[in-house]
Amino acid sequence: MKEEKKIIQVEEKVPLLKAIPLSIQHTFAMFSASVLVPWLFGINPAIVLLMNGIGTLIFIFMTKGKAPAYLGSSFAFLSPTFLILANPEMGYQYALGGFVVTGFIFILVAILIKFVGTGWINKVLPPAAMGPVVALIGLELAGTAANNGGLLLNENYTEINPKFVIVFIATLAVAVFGQVLFRGFAAAIAILIAIVSGYILALALGLVDFAQVSHASWLAVPNFMAPKFSLEAILIVIPASLVVISEHIGHQVVTSEIVGRDLLKDPGLHRSLGADGISTALSGCFGSVPTTTYGENIGVMAITKVYSVWIIGGAAICSILLAWVGKASALIQTIPAPVMGGISFLLYGMIAASGLRLLVDEKVDYSKPRNLALTAVVFVVGLSGAYIQIGTVKLTGMALATVIGLILGGIFTIIDKLGLANDNE
Repeated sequence: MKEEKKIIQVEEKVPLLKAIPLSIQHTFAMFSASVLVPWLFGINPAIVLLMNGIGTLIFIFMTKGKAPAYLGSSFAFLSPTFLILANPEMGYQYALGGFVVTGFIFILVAILIKFVGTGWINKVLPPAAMGPVVALIGLELAGTAANNGGLLLNENYTEINPKFVIVFIATLAVAVFGQVLFRGFAAAIAILIAIVSGYILALALGLVDFAQVSHASWLAVPNFMAPKFSLEAILIVIPASLVVISEHIGHQVVTSEIVGRDLLKDPGLHRSLGADGISTALSGCFGSVPTTTYGENIGVMAITKVYSVWIIGGAAICSILLAWVGKASALIQTIPAPVMGGISFLLYGMIAASGLRLLVDEKVDYSKPRNLALTAVVFVVGLSGAYIQIGTVKLTGMALATVIGLILGGIFTIIDKLGLANDNE
């Protein structure tokens, strides 16, 4: 009989020798995306690794160790920040001021949720809408994974590199079949094993460049930077907060589905969103980037069935240490894109599958026109590329689908109260 993979629950501690590779696995999962954001902004990634690690520890503390989540660099603020950087009268410090205000907005919304509760979420965003919203978190990132793997032709890859494809497929294969064939602790670190295997193959094929490691110093002191406040910059940044709040709710729902607990109620959405707000505000105060819960780490939990906040906390400590060790950070950055692409391909797919699982577990009845319409509209809006422009921010993909789902869900709730529904409930 096949041995079932053991679930390590949220509050469980793991022996140190097993905890270290499990935490490193989470560090690898978040690293490339989290470092990419400061690289695009032209700031030192060390400060971001430091503040992301601190932010994650704050999150664990604020949620009373009941909500496993890693806070990494948010991509929602790319467009507004680029606009601020393009203004010769402003610079990154003015973007930081916007980040600080955005963090306080998260905190204010969290306080509001504390008093009004989260019951409204289930009413205006029922399973028929929430399922596809969760699935979209993974589906809209699938193209990124394929692009990293060199499978798509664009300005970065003008032709398909067979070596990239080989590394991508090999890494993905180890990750996929590792879930089925590995036993015991090896099954829990299947993602780490796949990354190491892909890295070794990439090294053999000459795809690894150690130049940045040789140039990096052993001690990397984070570049702290104080924010400056401008009403113009703040108004440019604020619209992105809607994207992150929508993303946060979706991530908490999918994590709840994975760990088998309603995290919106315990520890509560107000605690998790408030923690993200504090992390974002602090990041703005010290020169980093806004934070958000990371889908990559959610995917790792879904695959490994290791949900322990102690492991997530260990990953946060790894990030803090990497912020000060330049060569270690540079070594991780040598992991080729097709390796992380192969891993991400599976991680994002697991998130999408969690959305479908939510529909199955909630026994959504598609004989009811309302449920069919909600799921159809949310999926189409999320995958169509449609967007709404709010200032400099495009509300698109999962974020726009969440807003549309909330509006439709609210309208259907009103129709129910008026007794106008024709679905024979």
